[in-house]
Amino acid sequence: MEKPAKISAAQVRADFNDLHAVVHYTRAAHELGLWKSERLLIERFFPERDAPLLEAGCGAGRVTLGLWSLGYRRLTAFDFAQELIDQAISLATERGATPIRFLHADATQLPPGLCHLLDDKPGVPPIGESSHRCHLIDDKVDHGSRRERPAQEEERGTECAGVPFAGALFMFNGLMQIPGRENRRVALRELHRVCRPGAPLLFTTHDRDHSPTECALWRLETLRWIRGEQDPRLVEFGDRYFEDQACRTFMHLPDRREILEDLAATGWRHEFDEMRAKLAREPRAVRDFSDECRFWVAQRA
Repeated sequence: MEKPAKISAAQVRADFNDLHAVVHYTRAAHELGLWKSERLLIERFFPERDAPLLEAGCGAGRVTLGLWSLGYRRLTAFDFAQELIDQAISLATERGATPIRFLHADATQLPPGLCHLLDDKPGVPPIGESSHRCHLIDDKVDHGSRRERPAQEEERGTECAGVPFAGALFMFNGLMQIPGRENRRVALRELHRVCRPGAPLLFTTHDRDHSPTECALWRLETLRWIRGEQDPRLVEFGDRYFEDQACRTFMHLPDRREILEDLAATGWRHEFDEMRAKLAREPRAVRDFSDECRFWVAQRA
């Protein structure tokens, strides 16, 4: 019997473009808005409302429109799932947030001219007429392939031409939905490249060690990997592929040491981390939508 294929970026993108996932995340964008914990950290680490910010993995626009509601006006947001970007654009139009720049892009292969968008006059839609959309990736290509990148990375260089971003966000565990640790490091390097020195990066992850229950579950998973009995679709230890009535979701669940190592390896200096429950008491709707997670803030060195 042929073994199932390993989870790839193409599979993750297809899962997010699936109708069930689109409905799930669009409903959250319309109904949930920013979590208390998200707002607390955004206002603490991104105090300048006129600073140009980049949101990676914006999905249907839940955080993007939350930022807009707080008064942030120089926003660029991207996602590699076209169906979710379409929903984000629709929500922005509905709420009068048309100056937000929405891009169809891949966090592991940001385009060389991304920062040139910041040279546009505030309030002017980016590329195209009123669509707020810039197509920067080809859905027919699997951009999760590490072997495609070296020449392209050399061509892009290490800095972003144009005006770099003053900060970046990668919320709701978006970074952890990139299969392969080296690919996640590529995404961190890409965000480093397009941000100015000292820029904050805010993101979330799960944490394998945050509770006795989690530790016990991962001890059992360790035994599965030792015996070769793990889900054959998984790329590396820490991966999970969740399938429920809402949608299919790939997720890498790291421990704290792993993230600290990844930040140090990609030019980011660790500033802060804490579990969500210690930051704010979230309402039931948020806790039903999202499991416990760890917030991270790093600074571009």
